Amino acid sequence: MYRYDTYDQQLVNERVAAFRDQTRRFLAGQIQPDEFRALRLRNGLYLQRFAPMLRISIPYGLLSSRQLRMLAHVARAHDRGYGHFTTRQNIQFNWPKLEEVPDILEQLASVEMHAIQTSGNCVRNITTDHLAGVARDELTDPRPYCEITRQWASFHPEFNFLPRKFKIAFSATQHERAALLTHDIGVRIVRNEAGETGYTVYAGGGLGRTPIIGRKVREFLPEPDLLSYLEAILRVYNRLGRRDNIHKARIKILVKEKGIAEFTRLVEAEWEQIRETHLKLRREDLEHFRAFFQPHAYDAAAAPDSTHATRLAGDPAFAAWVEHNTWEHRVPGYRAAFVSLKPRGGTPGDCTAGQMDALADLADRHSFGEIRVAHDQNLLFGDVREADLYALWQALRPLGLATANVGTLTDLICCPGLDFCSLANAGSIGIAQELSERYDDLDYLYDLGEIRIKMSGCMNGCGHHSVGHIGILGVEKAGEEWYQLTLGGSSSDDAALGDRLGPSIARDRVVDSIGRLIETYVEQRADGERFLDTYRRIGIGPFKARVYAEEEATA
Repeated sequence: MYRYDTYDQQLVNERVAAFRDQTRRFLAGQIQPDEFRALRLRNGLYLQRFAPMLRISIPYGLLSSRQLRMLAHVARAHDRGYGHFTTRQNIQFNWPKLEEVPDILEQLASVEMHAIQTSGNCVRNITTDHLAGVARDELTDPRPYCEITRQWASFHPEFNFLPRKFKIAFSATQHERAALLTHDIGVRIVRNEAGETGYTVYAGGGLGRTPIIGRKVREFLPEPDLLSYLEAILRVYNRLGRRDNIHKARIKILVKEKGIAEFTRLVEAEWEQIRETHLKLRREDLEHFRAFFQPHAYDAAAAPDSTHATRLAGDPAFAAWVEHNTWEHRVPGYRAAFVSLKPRGGTPGDCTAGQMDALADLADRHSFGEIRVAHDQNLLFGDVREADLYALWQALRPLGLATANVGTLTDLICCPGLDFCSLANAGSIGIAQELSERYDDLDYLYDLGEIRIKMSGCMNGCGHHSVGHIGILGVEKAGEEWYQLTLGGSSSDDAALGDRLGPSIARDRVVDSIGRLIETYVEQRADGERFLDTYRRIGIGPFKARVYAEEEATA
């Protein structure tokens, strides 16, 4: 993983010192709230319903065990004993004291972490596939490209006050796992017919109030031209993006209003002016960053012995966990192992200080001292010997982290909602907990197959509801919590926005309505069909009829 050099460390240390002084002056009444707002947002600090919220950057979702232990310390010493992992592969602390935030940032800086550009109208955390570097279907490891982009974007003098926040994702796989087309810029690493590495570039994606699937801007961009092309896109956006209306300020609105052909023309014209500048990547630049992401010293004799097969055959619970919570690895004898942060009755994405400490120890023991954050709010050990899976599973069970539900209905994405967020219209956590309690029969979940439920407490869409197989959006009606349901969304290769089912549903009817959707799917599905497949085949009609017929009957 990338390690700070002396310049990186000095930069982060100086940023901490500056924010410490800014916080001191604010608390002394020397800086007004509106002035301090811009300063705190540049350091990941929000004011939520009940307390400040601090968002910590985890570049491309990769953590060392040392960093995870520091996050555990922050949770224990400065919060209420837990942190919340987000869909941007970051972590949020919901209860820090304002006067202690500079201390938190100083402690994080000691392990090469910060909160810079996790908020504000700038380029946010660069994300990628959580299986980067270990996936069998990967063309190349995208993390060096993420790190190059992160360093280019950090403190970029031209792009620190964009019309609106800006998100970039990378992918290098045959099967998309980074929600590429829901980003302001999505970069897919590809090879052309001549075998040359380059990029297919998409722009104008985004969720929130006006969800839009990204459009292809360039089919093939040569490898050395990554930064100049990204800069060209951002220059066009920075110059032409709207600043008069926060709801129309994202690049997706600019792309939609200009049309993809005109937007592409503007980008290409800008690119021609800067493509042969210092932004062109040299081979030595690429090799420098690739050196930080070299393969680990894998055990050539890591293939499991007969004991592993015996345990799989003799322990159904272990076998289910291996089947659903582990993923094939590019190195024979290894697996990637998911840590589900979606236990029965739990809050999706939450992880306690004790769990973090224990996971750090397990990462040292079983995964080369690294752990990853997935955009679906789970964690992942990327490099576990198959022979060690049983020991890892046994260690996760008493921690409440071995629920074998990855990819199932209860592995849902959920924003903090009204429990924490000052923007939310309705709660999310309570419904997520009710769903996990209603559907706690793992055998039934496995029979249902892949169902991606995504839930947001407001139109900002932090829970990605617009691209859920089943999306749940909280709305407010006359001071009460209601929910709109959508069906048929996807953030994968077949990216699509969900279709609105019908009128919003009262809070106490949501879980039952989800149940009716599931019943309809079970009745209508053909052999081997996922929920999404069935929906796309039969359409919204049968689902809508079932839900609203029952609504009328119980009204």
